[in-house]
Amino acid sequence: MSRTAGGRAHPMRFLALLCAAAAGLSLTAGCSSKDEGPGEAAGGVPVVEKGKLTTCTHLPYPPFQFEQDGKVVGFDVALVDLVAKNLKVEQKILDTPFENFKTGAFLNSGECDLAAAGMTITDERKKNVDFSVPYFDATQALLATKKSGVTSLADVKAKGAKLGAQAETTGESYAKSQGFDPVAFESSDAVLNGLRTGQVDAVVIDYPVVQGWLKDKANADAFALGQNIETGEQYGFSVKKGNDKLRAAIDKAITDAKADGTYDKLYQQWIGPLPEGRS
Repeated sequence: MSRTAGGRAHPMRFLALLCAAAAGLSLTAGCSSKDEGPGEAAGGVPVVEKGKLTTCTHLPYPPFQFEQDGKVVGFDVALVDLVAKNLKVEQKILDTPFENFKTGAFLNSGECDLAAAGMTITDERKKNVDFSVPYFDATQALLATKKSGVTSLADVKAKGAKLGAQAETTGESYAKSQGFDPVAFESSDAVLNGLRTGQVDAVVIDYPVVQGWLKDKANADAFALGQNIETGEQYGFSVKKGNDKLRAAIDKAITDAKADGTYDKLYQQWIGPLPEGRS
Protein backbone atom coordinates (compact mmCIF):
# COMPACT_ATOMS: atom_id res chain seq x y z
CA MET A 1 0.00 0.00 0.00
CA SER A 2 1.12 3.54 -0.49
CA ARG A 3 0.26 6.17 2.04
CA THR A 4 0.53 9.91 2.34
CA ALA A 5 0.49 12.61 4.97
CA GLY A 6 -1.74 15.60 5.35
CA GLY A 7 -4.07 17.41 7.71
CA ARG A 8 -1.65 16.87 10.59
CA ALA A 9 0.69 18.81 12.85
CA HIS A 10 4.16 19.59 11.54
CA PRO A 11 6.39 16.54 12.15
CA MET A 12 8.89 18.39 14.31
CA ARG A 13 6.17 19.85 16.52
CA PHE A 14 4.63 16.39 16.83
CA LEU A 15 8.00 14.97 17.80
CA ALA A 16 8.46 17.50 20.56
CA LEU A 17 5.23 16.32 22.14
CA LEU A 18 6.11 12.69 21.63
CA CYS A 19 9.54 13.16 23.20
CA ALA A 20 7.90 14.44 26.37
CA ALA A 21 5.69 11.37 26.51
CA ALA A 22 8.53 9.02 25.67
CA ALA A 23 11.04 10.33 28.20
CA GLY A 24 12.89 7.50 29.84
CA LEU A 25 11.74 4.91 27.29
CA SER A 26 14.18 2.95 25.17
CA LEU A 27 12.16 3.64 22.03
CA THR A 28 12.04 7.36 21.41
CA ALA A 29 10.88 9.58 18.61
CA GLY A 30 13.61 11.89 17.49
CA CYS A 31 14.45 13.13 20.98
CA SER A 32 18.24 12.79 20.82
CA SER A 33 20.57 15.59 19.92
CA LYS A 34 21.74 15.67 16.35
CA ASP A 35 25.15 16.75 17.67
CA GLU A 36 26.07 13.11 18.21
CA GLY A 37 26.51 12.70 14.46
CA PRO A 38 26.78 9.57 12.34
CA GLY A 39 28.35 6.36 13.44
CA GLU A 40 28.70 2.65 12.78
CA ALA A 41 26.59 -0.17 14.13
CA ALA A 42 27.71 -3.80 14.55
CA GLY A 43 29.12 -5.32 11.38
CA GLY A 44 30.23 -1.94 10.06
CA VAL A 45 26.67 -0.86 9.16
CA PRO A 46 26.59 2.94 8.83
CA VAL A 47 23.93 4.81 10.83
CA VAL A 48 22.96 8.47 10.69
CA GLU A 49 23.18 8.82 14.48
CA LYS A 50 25.62 6.97 16.68
CA GLY A 51 23.98 4.25 18.76
CA LYS A 52 20.66 4.59 16.96
CA LEU A 53 18.84 3.02 14.03
CA THR A 54 16.69 5.90 12.85
CA THR A 55 13.39 4.91 11.27
CA CYS A 56 11.15 7.24 9.31
CA THR A 57 7.48 6.33 9.53
CA HIS A 58 4.10 8.00 9.13
CA LEU A 59 1.65 7.90 12.02
CA PRO A 60 -0.88 6.58 12.64
CA TYR A 61 -1.20 3.38 10.65
CA PRO A 62 -2.31 0.61 12.99
CA PRO A 63 -1.47 -2.21 13.33
CA PHE A 64 1.87 -1.41 11.67
CA GLN A 65 2.80 1.76 13.55
CA PHE A 66 0.77 3.82 16.00
CA GLU A 67 0.94 5.41 19.44
CA GLN A 68 0.00 3.42 22.51
CA ASP A 69 0.56 4.64 26.07
CA GLY A 70 3.05 7.26 24.92
CA LYS A 71 5.10 4.87 22.79
CA VAL A 72 5.17 4.15 19.09
CA VAL A 73 4.40 0.46 18.64
CA GLY A 74 3.17 -1.96 16.00
CA PHE A 75 4.20 -4.76 13.67
CA ASP A 76 6.69 -2.69 11.68
CA VAL A 77 8.18 -1.26 14.86
CA ALA A 78 8.65 -4.73 16.35
CA LEU A 79 10.38 -6.06 13.22
CA VAL A 80 12.76 -3.10 13.02
CA ASP A 81 13.52 -3.58 16.73
CA LEU A 82 14.91 -7.01 15.73
CA VAL A 83 17.21 -5.32 13.22
CA ALA A 84 18.34 -2.79 15.84
CA LYS A 85 19.02 -5.55 18.36
CA ASN A 86 21.24 -7.40 15.88
CA LEU A 87 23.10 -4.16 15.16
CA LYS A 88 23.50 -3.46 18.90
CA VAL A 89 21.75 -0.10 18.67
CA GLU A 90 18.34 1.29 19.66
CA GLN A 91 15.58 2.12 17.25
CA LYS A 92 14.64 5.79 17.08
CA ILE A 93 11.46 6.80 15.27
CA LEU A 94 10.73 9.97 13.31
CA ASP A 95 7.17 10.75 12.18
CA THR A 96 7.45 12.14 8.66
CA PRO A 97 5.28 12.85 5.60
CA PHE A 98 4.73 9.69 3.58
CA GLU A 99 5.32 11.25 0.17
CA ASN A 100 9.00 11.58 1.05
CA PHE A 101 9.24 7.79 1.33
CA LYS A 102 8.42 7.36 -2.33
CA THR A 103 11.23 9.69 -3.36
CA GLY A 104 13.68 8.59 -0.67
CA ALA A 105 14.08 12.23 0.39
CA PHE A 106 14.62 11.60 4.11
CA LEU A 107 16.98 8.74 3.36
CA ASN A 108 19.03 10.80 0.92
CA SER A 109 19.22 13.79 3.26
CA GLY A 110 20.52 11.67 6.15
CA GLU A 111 17.46 12.16 8.34
CA CYS A 112 16.80 8.43 8.56
CA ASP A 113 18.47 5.08 8.01
CA LEU A 114 15.35 3.32 6.77
CA ALA A 115 11.65 3.83 6.15
CA ALA A 116 9.07 1.50 7.70
CA ALA A 117 5.53 2.51 6.93
CA GLY A 118 3.40 -0.32 5.58
CA MET A 119 4.81 0.50 2.15
CA THR A 120 4.16 -1.61 -0.91
CA ILE A 121 7.16 -2.56 -3.04
CA THR A 122 6.63 -1.20 -6.55
CA ASP A 123 8.84 -0.83 -9.61
CA GLU A 124 8.28 2.92 -9.55
CA ARG A 125 9.54 3.21 -5.97
CA LYS A 126 12.50 0.96 -6.70
CA LYS A 127 13.82 3.76 -8.92
CA ASN A 128 14.37 5.91 -5.82
CA VAL A 129 15.05 3.49 -2.95
CA ASP A 130 16.26 -0.05 -2.30
CA PHE A 131 13.81 -2.43 -0.64
CA SER A 132 14.32 -5.23 1.82
CA VAL A 133 12.93 -8.68 1.17
CA PRO A 134 9.12 -8.58 1.49
CA TYR A 135 7.92 -8.87 5.07
CA PHE A 136 4.15 -8.82 4.62
CA ASP A 137 1.67 -10.00 1.98
CA ALA A 138 -1.07 -7.40 1.75
CA THR A 139 -4.55 -7.33 0.30
CA GLN A 140 -7.11 -4.57 -0.03
CA ALA A 141 -10.60 -4.74 1.44
CA LEU A 142 -13.90 -2.98 0.95
CA LEU A 143 -15.47 -1.61 4.14
CA ALA A 144 -18.94 -0.08 3.95
CA THR A 145 -21.57 1.35 6.24
CA LYS A 146 -24.15 -1.29 7.08
CA LYS A 147 -26.99 1.02 6.07
CA SER A 148 -25.54 1.33 2.55
CA GLY A 149 -26.05 -2.37 1.82
CA VAL A 150 -22.78 -2.33 -0.14
CA THR A 151 -20.66 -5.50 -0.09
CA SER A 152 -18.67 -5.17 -3.33
CA LEU A 153 -17.38 -2.65 -5.82
CA ALA A 154 -20.15 -3.84 -8.14
CA ASP A 155 -22.64 -2.72 -5.47
CA VAL A 156 -20.94 0.66 -5.26
CA LYS A 157 -21.59 1.15 -8.98
CA ALA A 158 -25.08 -0.30 -8.98
CA LYS A 159 -26.24 1.75 -6.00
CA GLY A 160 -24.44 4.96 -6.97
CA ALA A 161 -22.68 4.90 -3.61
CA LYS A 162 -19.79 7.19 -2.69
CA LEU A 163 -16.41 5.44 -2.56
CA GLY A 164 -13.38 6.67 -0.64
CA ALA A 165 -9.71 5.75 -0.35
CA GLN A 166 -6.51 7.09 1.16
CA ALA A 167 -4.80 9.52 -1.20
CA GLU A 168 -1.86 8.25 -3.25
CA THR A 169 -2.31 4.67 -2.06
CA THR A 170 -2.49 1.47 -4.01
CA GLY A 171 -6.07 1.21 -2.78
CA GLU A 172 -6.87 4.49 -4.49
CA SER A 173 -5.00 3.35 -7.61
CA TYR A 174 -6.96 0.09 -7.71
CA ALA A 175 -10.28 1.90 -7.35
CA LYS A 176 -9.35 4.22 -10.21
CA SER A 177 -8.29 1.25 -12.34
CA GLN A 178 -11.81 -0.13 -11.88
CA GLY A 179 -13.37 3.07 -13.22
CA PHE A 180 -14.07 4.84 -9.92
CA ASP A 181 -13.19 8.38 -8.90
CA PRO A 182 -12.86 7.86 -5.13
CA VAL A 183 -12.95 10.64 -2.57
CA ALA A 184 -9.33 11.01 -1.45
CA PHE A 185 -8.54 11.24 2.26
CA GLU A 186 -5.09 12.20 3.49
CA SER A 187 -4.69 9.66 6.31
CA SER A 188 -6.18 6.39 7.49
CA ASP A 189 -7.85 8.23 10.37
CA ALA A 190 -9.47 10.57 7.86
CA VAL A 191 -10.72 7.58 5.84
CA LEU A 192 -12.43 6.14 8.90
CA ASN A 193 -13.87 9.53 9.82
CA GLY A 194 -15.22 9.85 6.28
CA LEU A 195 -17.20 6.68 6.79
CA ARG A 196 -18.39 7.72 10.22
CA THR A 197 -19.61 11.13 9.07
CA GLY A 198 -21.27 9.94 5.87
CA GLN A 199 -18.86 11.62 3.48
CA VAL A 200 -18.57 8.22 1.78
CA ASP A 201 -20.54 4.98 1.91
CA ALA A 202 -17.59 2.61 1.41
CA VAL A 203 -13.81 2.68 1.27
CA VAL A 204 -11.00 0.59 -0.21
CA ILE A 205 -8.01 0.26 2.12
CA ASP A 206 -5.51 -2.33 3.33
CA TYR A 207 -7.21 -5.34 4.92
CA PRO A 208 -5.10 -5.35 8.15
CA VAL A 209 -6.19 -1.75 8.78
CA VAL A 210 -9.83 -2.80 8.43
CA GLN A 211 -9.18 -5.72 10.81
CA GLY A 212 -7.91 -3.26 13.39
CA TRP A 213 -10.87 -0.92 12.99
CA LEU A 214 -13.39 -3.72 13.39
CA LYS A 215 -11.93 -4.70 16.77
CA ASP A 216 -13.70 -1.60 18.05
CA LYS A 217 -17.32 -2.51 18.83
CA ALA A 218 -18.65 0.84 17.63
CA ASN A 219 -17.01 0.30 14.24
CA ALA A 220 -18.17 -3.32 14.08
CA ASP A 221 -21.74 -2.19 14.78
CA ALA A 222 -21.70 0.51 12.10
CA PHE A 223 -19.62 -1.02 9.30
CA ALA A 224 -19.55 -4.29 7.37
CA LEU A 225 -16.55 -5.96 5.75
CA GLY A 226 -17.17 -6.51 2.06
CA GLN A 227 -15.08 -8.14 -0.61
CA ASN A 228 -11.41 -8.93 -0.11
CA ILE A 229 -9.36 -7.67 -3.04
CA GLU A 230 -6.24 -9.63 -3.97
CA THR A 231 -3.75 -7.21 -5.53
CA GLY A 232 -0.53 -9.20 -5.04
CA GLU A 233 1.00 -6.45 -2.91
CA GLN A 234 3.96 -7.01 -0.62
CA TYR A 235 5.37 -4.59 1.95
CA GLY A 236 9.06 -3.86 2.30
CA PHE A 237 11.33 -1.61 4.35
CA SER A 238 13.32 0.85 2.26
CA VAL A 239 16.87 2.19 2.53
CA LYS A 240 18.90 4.70 0.57
CA LYS A 241 20.00 3.48 -2.84
CA GLY A 242 23.25 1.56 -2.47
CA ASN A 243 23.02 1.08 1.31
CA ASP A 244 23.66 -2.63 0.89
CA LYS A 245 25.00 -3.28 4.39
CA LEU A 246 21.86 -2.06 6.10
CA ARG A 247 19.60 -3.71 3.55
CA ALA A 248 21.40 -7.03 4.16
CA ALA A 249 21.00 -6.61 7.93
CA ILE A 250 17.27 -5.98 7.53
CA ASP A 251 16.92 -8.98 5.21
CA LYS A 252 18.73 -11.20 7.73
CA ALA A 253 16.51 -10.09 10.62
CA ILE A 254 13.34 -10.78 8.63
CA THR A 255 14.58 -14.13 7.33
CA ASP A 256 15.77 -15.26 10.76
CA ALA A 257 12.50 -14.20 12.41
CA LYS A 258 10.51 -16.22 9.90
CA ALA A 259 12.75 -19.25 10.46
CA ASP A 260 12.72 -19.27 14.27
CA GLY A 261 9.03 -18.47 14.83
CA THR A 262 9.51 -14.91 16.03
CA TYR A 263 7.76 -13.50 12.95
CA ASP A 264 4.65 -15.61 13.55
CA LYS A 265 4.48 -14.54 17.19
CA LEU A 266 4.71 -10.87 16.24
CA TYR A 267 2.16 -11.38 13.46
CA GLN A 268 -0.33 -12.86 15.91
CA GLN A 269 0.37 -10.12 18.44
CA TRP A 270 -0.10 -7.17 16.10
CA ILE A 271 -2.02 -8.40 13.03
CA GLY A 272 -4.15 -11.31 14.21
CA PRO A 273 -4.56 -15.01 13.36
CA LEU A 274 -2.00 -16.41 10.92
CA PRO A 275 -3.14 -16.80 7.29
CA GLU A 276 -4.69 -20.13 6.41
CA GLY A 277 -2.03 -22.79 5.90
CA ARG A 278 0.46 -21.15 8.27
CA SER A 279 -1.24 -21.72 11.61
